[in-house]
Amino acid sequence: MIPESSPSRRSMLRCKGIGLALILAILCLWSGKAAADFRLCNNTSSRVGIALGYKDAEGWTTEGWWNISSRSCETLLKGALVARYYYIYALDYDRGGEWSGQAFMCSRDKEFTIKGTENCLARGFDRTGFFEVDTGEQRAWTVQLTDANEQPAQPRVPGLPGPVGPGGNVPGLPNSPGAAPAPGASGLPPAAAPGSKP
Repeated sequence: MIPESSPSRRSMLRCKGIGLALILAILCLWSGKAAADFRLCNNTSSRVGIALGYKDAEGWTTEGWWNISSRSCETLLKGALVARYYYIYALDYDRGGEWSGQAFMCSRDKEFTIKGTENCLARGFDRTGFFEVDTGEQRAWTVQLTDANEQPAQPRVPGLPGPVGPGGNVPGLPNSPGAAPAPGASGLPPAAAPGSKP
């Protein structure tokens, strides 16, 4: 038996402490890798509905609706991101605004997963303008939805795609009138389908 005050005993306890610290550090790093997700934080005072468009190995998909409470976040896609560009359309349930853009994709009023972005109206879906999110090929990304980039809801005419009159741009984002395009922006022309991306 080694006496408690001996240098050998202290050295052995120190090694055990270092070993436990290394195991704890490895576990923290390993579990941290699972946080590679696409998230959206609703930093407004309203409840919002979110629709998401993205391209994966099978082609273009749009999904909705995530209902996100005021001042909260939600994971929309779990795991490492598979694309650089994602597309968001959001509705303000409490005040009636929207966050939209010029990348037109299919959506509908009820919960949906829709494959493809072509012929939305002919297939019985709505044709909705989504705004682009450039993740810069990061493994994880969080979109911050704020009141500053919301616009008033535009009246819609049944059978006609998009808003009536001017609109569809998100102030503060590259698709805004007068805003300089962000580096690496896709440069989609108005009303272009996202399938035209490289």
